Amino acid sequence: MKALYAQQNSPGQEMTFVFQERENLPPCRDHDVKVQLRACALSWVDTKLLAEIELKKELVPVGREISGVVLEVGSKVTFFQPDDEVVGILPLDSEESGVCEVILVHEHYLAHKPQKLCWAEAAGTLQDGLRAYTALHYLAPVSPGSSVLVLDGASPFGTIAIQLAQHRGAKVISTAHSLEDKQYLERLRPAGARVIDVSHGKVDVAESFLEETGGLGVDIVLDAGVRLYSAEDEPASRCQLLPHKHDIITLLGVGGRWITTERNLQLDPPDSHSLFLKGASVSFLNEEVWNLSNVQQGKYLDILWWCLCSPALLLFHFRPQLDEPIPLYEAKVSMEIVQKNQARKRQVIQF
Repeated sequence: MKALYAQQNSPGQEMTFVFQERENLPPCRDHDVKVQLRACALSWVDTKLLAEIELKKELVPVGREISGVVLEVGSKVTFFQPDDEVVGILPLDSEESGVCEVILVHEHYLAHKPQKLCWAEAAGTLQDGLRAYTALHYLAPVSPGSSVLVLDGASPFGTIAIQLAQHRGAKVISTAHSLEDKQYLERLRPAGARVIDVSHGKVDVAESFLEETGGLGVDIVLDAGVRLYSAEDEPASRCQLLPHKHDIITLLGVGGRWITTERNLQLDPPDSHSLFLKGASVSFLNEEVWNLSNVQQGKYLDILWWCLCSPALLLFHFRPQLDEPIPLYEAKVSMEIVQKNQARKRQVIQF
């Protein structure tokens, strides 16, 4: 039985991905669940975060968002039994690779899969659903009538965030990085999000969104990265598609909340002063916090339940941005594309 791992090379070199032959799995421990995998979504391996929390390894397991069927359970497992259909996200310190036919998972990282969802859709929705719910429920709770700006709305995360905000009654504005992205967003159902194409770099982001809100600004901004420096100090592609941090601060309304994925965000005194005058705030979106703190396990399981199993979701039927399912023998090539951030759709391995 083979499993896919990421091999960390010298600093500055690209990460490589290798299949390793695995020994037979040990017997289930008290709280273990043995799962026959049916699908696994591929996500970027954050080696910097792993090093910061002292989880740096020579071989890093690849593939954490999984769906499958329970084969066997430990003696103290109470939530699952054999033949149950389950989904889950493997923790950062997991020794198991999701790109493998059979794995052992602690029961606290699993939830029941709704029968209405196919295997690939279940696995492919988890990570982006977790991020969207963290952003729009915990960091910046969305209420009816709120205005929400989702940058790069055609990304897998942006797609789920738009649908969640609309489901909660918010007015949604989004940016598109290409004509294809714009057409995709306009076809989303239910319709209603205002889409602005920024692919030509001729749009004044702050001015456009202030105009959309009558000069009041937006209540919530979800970015997809921002420019921190002047155009001369940034790569041309980044300058063209990403707004400057000053633009984000300018278009925030009074009491607005900026949810950022920019881990190295630097705010100068004038930036802080502008936020102070508006009573606005900045929050950092790191969905891994739920697994990094044991006291948050209950909230984490609640989010997993919401991502796939909540009645509201099943009625509303969120549509994830998924590519065609990929066979196992193409997992290595697909993971290389994901690691280079060249995949515009969520890549899912189907067994």
